[in-house]
Amino acid sequence: MAWVDILLLWGAVGFVLVSILSIVHDPQIRFAMYCGSGLLVLFNTASVTAMTTHYAEDKDFIYGLDIKHLDANRAAAKQAKADAAADALNVVPSTTK
Repeated sequence: MAWVDILLLWGAVGFVLVSILSIVHDPQIRFAMYCGSGLLVLFNTASVTAMTTHYAEDKDFIYGLDIKHLDANRAAAKQAKADAAADALNVVPSTTK
């Protein structure tokens, strides 16, 4: 989906650039628009490339931690339930008069 967003960004920036260039006649402003548009899509493409590369590298670590914590939480909940059941069986009614 990140790459689809990049393609949509390239299309949107290209469309806006072409649409605006028809009303801008100053060559310095046109040059600034070309540079700004180019830097925008360049940096966004580079950031998505870095994001997807690092995600692929760190995916096992990230989801491994999630699974480890889910297992620990399930074990703790199971132990708490077992402790509560054991406490319920060991309750001795007090006889105070």
